[in-house]
Amino acid sequence: MSLTAWVFPGQGSQYVGMGADVVQRHEMAKNLLEEADRLLGFRLSDVMFRGPEEELRQTRNTQPAIFLHSMMLVLLMGKERPSMMAGHSLGEYSALVAAGALSFQDGLRLVRLRGELMQKAGEEEHGTMAALIGLEPAVVESLCSEASAQGIVQPANFNSPGQIVISGSVEGVRAAMSLAKTRGAKMAKELVVSGAFHSPLMKSAREGLRVALEQVAINNAQVPVYANVTAEPVSHDSEIRDLLLRQLTSPVRWEDSVRNMIRDGAARFVEIGPGKVLQGLVKRIDGTVETAGIDKCSELPAGTA
Repeated sequence: MSLTAWVFPGQGSQYVGMGADVVQRHEMAKNLLEEADRLLGFRLSDVMFRGPEEELRQTRNTQPAIFLHSMMLVLLMGKERPSMMAGHSLGEYSALVAAGALSFQDGLRLVRLRGELMQKAGEEEHGTMAALIGLEPAVVESLCSEASAQGIVQPANFNSPGQIVISGSVEGVRAAMSLAKTRGAKMAKELVVSGAFHSPLMKSAREGLRVALEQVAINNAQVPVYANVTAEPVSHDSEIRDLLLRQLTSPVRWEDSVRNMIRDGAARFVEIGPGKVLQGLVKRIDGTVETAGIDKCSELPAGTA
């Protein structure tokens, strides 16, 4: 049986103007946006629609903006629901709200806090990230282990075959980049980021997030959500809480998550939110599956709200 999976993008997919056409044409989306502005205590909508881009790129704003865009689109999907879901990093929160494990209000507060904590951690512990192209996961893990003699570095995102992002201290990441070139990497490119996400340098953000996660109600997910940390479906509330906390300093196992969803019957992947990053990754992981994206009004299925 061919099943549909929804996937939700993470940081890096944002753009100025995101969600504007959705709000202009759909009253429900506009109401959700206004509720978000009230809950946050500032007009996130202005940053989303008008920028400036530099402000939207601030982690504390990027994360709630992408989350909100995805949630407006989910709201307009009406009763249509997939058989499984996953989200890349921040997108895991979008997936959990869409799956009924978190309320919209708690999800929004959590992603805003998560963005603030990650931005602060990046300012306190200056680190960096780099994309490595053309190496197997075991090779990347080995060279990160070797480069750790120079500084903290580990795989951060196993995105697709041959595309792995590493994260850590500037010294550790650059040492790993040098080693990658000697191991046959087609490319080793340092990324422009505000912190060493999904590495031990995010450790200072964990305590604040742990307290916040303990204070929110988390329900069992109504649809299996494939967790970044394990790449396996999760539905129980206590496990969800633990995995969200671990996710801050652990690699995003996106390739394995997609492969496991395909293993469990997914033949169609729909990216819900800004951009097309995940559609590209899914295609590189398995070119036989169908991919689609819902970012703008014109891409919403006919007959939706």
